[in-house]
Amino acid sequence: MSHLREWTNNAVRKIEADYRRSADTHLIKLDLPCISGIDLYLKDESTHPTGSLKHRLARSLFLYALSNGWVGPKTTIIESSSGSTAVSEAYFARLLGLPFIAVVPQNTAKKKIEQIEFYGGKAHFVERSDQIYAESRRLAKELDGHYMDQFTYAERATDWRGNNNIADSIFNQMTLEAHPIPKWIVMSPGTGGTSATIGRFLRYQQHPTKLCVVDPDNSVFFDYYHSGNTELTSAVGSKIEGIGRPRVEPSFIAGVVDEMRKIPDAASVATAHWLEQKLGRKVGASTGTNVFGALQLACEMKRKGEIGSIVTLLCDSGERYLDTYYNPDWVTNHIGDLTPYQTKLSEFETLGCL
Repeated sequence: MSHLREWTNNAVRKIEADYRRSADTHLIKLDLPCISGIDLYLKDESTHPTGSLKHRLARSLFLYALSNGWVGPKTTIIESSSGSTAVSEAYFARLLGLPFIAVVPQNTAKKKIEQIEFYGGKAHFVERSDQIYAESRRLAKELDGHYMDQFTYAERATDWRGNNNIADSIFNQMTLEAHPIPKWIVMSPGTGGTSATIGRFLRYQQHPTKLCVVDPDNSVFFDYYHSGNTELTSAVGSKIEGIGRPRVEPSFIAGVVDEMRKIPDAASVATAHWLEQKLGRKVGASTGTNVFGALQLACEMKRKGEIGSIVTLLCDSGERYLDTYYNPDWVTNHIGDLTPYQTKLSEFETLGCL
């Protein structure tokens, strides 16, 4: 037992040392004269070592598992994922010298699979996104490994009271802005862990900021939020990688959410393309979901004569999606016509409304 405790202590030290070598992610202010008096910010999570918001989650999940005594020096780590969490967990598994297997749907972006393999992990494919859970449990049992299970533990693995979580970081970075306390924070759920962290933080710190959660097509979170039915399922998985789920995940805590909105997939992809013109680089479609929801709120604030700030998340780079969201043929076949939303975004820049 003393040898195991020594290994665990060393594993935690390695993860904490890796964290200290990383700077915080940037907070980018968008220049949008059409909504004068309303400032929109993007928390750029693509600058993490593994390139996405899920880096924070993966680190927390590993520390949680280690602290609970679930992982040892020879434990195979298994995770069910749509890609980004698996990339980040593969990174931390390699850091600790542990084997890693990602159970992912067949349609996961090729670039994400390459990154999982780059960090020494293996991809185990299933046909549909709703099959990842049972297959992960089966593999963990077969290999005497540990199923990390982000969809259950995401909401409890991160310290929501502070400790430099993403909400704490946002408020620290906003201190010297014109409107330092945001009116809204906008984000889209995959596990529900980040929305739980932000929502709990806002309440614990007694901030007036409201949390708006935006959900893509073919996800059950929006309907669950309004109905309270935990048995909801969807036979079709989300086409916006990293967000939306075909079932109500245990980590999604509806009680910390102030408002939910459904964002059409075509709006998400069109907004990702629009953002490329603003930022000079590509972003993933989940960022498009977030920003379209933030622009809706900004337009509503403008109509009411309100001023203030809105913060949302830039989840990952669009370079991972060159074969999908930035491939015109793929978009036509899987998302549809972007023109109506491209027109709306163009009008927004002139009129300040969607």
